[in-house]
Amino acid sequence: MARKHNRKHRQPEAVIIGMMGAGKTRLGKEMAQMRSLPFRDADVEIEHEIGMSIPEYFAEYGEPAFREVESQVVCRTLDSFAGVFSLGGGAPMTKSIRKRLERYVRDGGKVVYLKADPHEAMERASRGGGRPMLDGDAQQRWMSLFKQRDPVYRAVANVTVQTKGMTPRAAAKRMVEMVSEHIVHIDGKGIEPYDVRIGEGTLGHLPEILGSKPVRVALIHTTSVQRHSDRARGILRQSGYQVFDIVIPDAEAGKTIQVANGIWERLGNEGFTRSDAIVGLGGGACTDLAGFVAATWMRGIRYVNCPTSLLAMVDASTGGKTGINTPQGKNLVGSFYTPAGVLADLRTLTTLPNDIFIEGLGEVAKSGFIRDPHILDILEDHASELRSFDGVQFLGSPLEDVVSELIERTVRVKAYHVSADLKEAGLREFLNYGHTFGHAIEQLEHFRWRHGNAVAVGMVYAAELSNLTGHLDRQTVDYMRGLLDELGLPTSWHGADFDAVLELIHRDKKARGNTLRFVGLERVGEPFHLDDPDPQAVEEAFNRVAQ
Repeated sequence: MARKHNRKHRQPEAVIIGMMGAGKTRLGKEMAQMRSLPFRDADVEIEHEIGMSIPEYFAEYGEPAFREVESQVVCRTLDSFAGVFSLGGGAPMTKSIRKRLERYVRDGGKVVYLKADPHEAMERASRGGGRPMLDGDAQQRWMSLFKQRDPVYRAVANVTVQTKGMTPRAAAKRMVEMVSEHIVHIDGKGIEPYDVRIGEGTLGHLPEILGSKPVRVALIHTTSVQRHSDRARGILRQSGYQVFDIVIPDAEAGKTIQVANGIWERLGNEGFTRSDAIVGLGGGACTDLAGFVAATWMRGIRYVNCPTSLLAMVDASTGGKTGINTPQGKNLVGSFYTPAGVLADLRTLTTLPNDIFIEGLGEVAKSGFIRDPHILDILEDHASELRSFDGVQFLGSPLEDVVSELIERTVRVKAYHVSADLKEAGLREFLNYGHTFGHAIEQLEHFRWRHGNAVAVGMVYAAELSNLTGHLDRQTVDYMRGLLDELGLPTSWHGADFDAVLELIHRDKKARGNTLRFVGLERVGEPFHLDDPDPQAVEEAFNRVAQ
């Protein structure tokens, strides 16, 4: 499925900015060829416009006149050209161009800051000649311009590609991967803004998000994602960080106070300070734990989530909920602590077993039912392919675009609720649709049931309860059951009696005193708080899912 854009005009797939000698033209052409797109160079377009070379125009009319022409050409091209567009080094310094690029980014465009090694770029720029901005001592002039321009480039761009040590083809391939990423920006009251990046190769953003302050990085991961943790470790070490591997048990067995305490001891022994950082790489349980450790070590250090399962990409890694389980219940100990960034690298799904992929569809469907009905349309249209997911065949297949869009849309649903209500005082509770009953299943099954599967049954329970209390029509309940079944998700459970379930529901985080609270559904896209429902309806809904 092609990604949908609501644009009133054509615009470039990518705009490349950077210093003189960064390779914008060469790599832009290479990228355009890889994508089967046209390429334009702003300097070439300007020379066609003015009928002479840029150095000649500079000499005759001066820089202000040149910048005026440049602004006209660049803005016109941004409004009409659907390819790869490379700008001159000084273009983003012009206010009118900068404002137009900001609008381009808001419309979904990608401004790529091509950040070459300064020595390599200076040498290429000096060797090329014909650059009036480098008149005089070229190297000194280049460095002076770099100091002025680098902060502006970083502010304007939403993609940064560092090319040091890369061949032109490898650098162009990296640009293609990064431009193809889906980016969901998350901010709101009490949230330090961060991005969720979805695409192939997003792990490459780790150094960019961690920044230059951390010296030590704790890479917390499970053994099942060894291949991906090896890649993350290599990226971190190549960027100069000291990396400390911390391996934890898979799934919910890793979310305990004993595991957290072992990590705290390790951080203390290795001398981790407040300026160091944590990277959590794995499924939802791993990212929950890594975030909890980051939130509590020295009252909070920087951390990045790198989810490796569909469930973690759409749920646990985003939103700032961190926590561990106790014998009394799931996630009863935790904190709200937002990551510096989330990197949902689609390459990690290639090693995901079919059943673990499918359980992630439970949380995806939930987001469709509470907020974005188009998610349900996509699930319906592609239920067969999704149910037959094969990681080996995933990358490059039509299903990759489908899954990318599902992840992005689901993350946007979560971002909507989290941005308005970080600490779950009201609106954010709607994200718990299906979770009250689902958490009880997980607890009673001693976490042998995976979270997404438990939530699927929990959604059916909540729908049945909404129907029994007169809020939801029968047709929608049956539609939900049918869709979840088509996706390969469970819709019934009979692993314990009602009294055991009721006891756990009373301990749910949404409960207030002895009052039961559920998230119900009025209709698709309209959840509501269902407080203190009729006890007979609560039990009858259980009977309906236990059949």
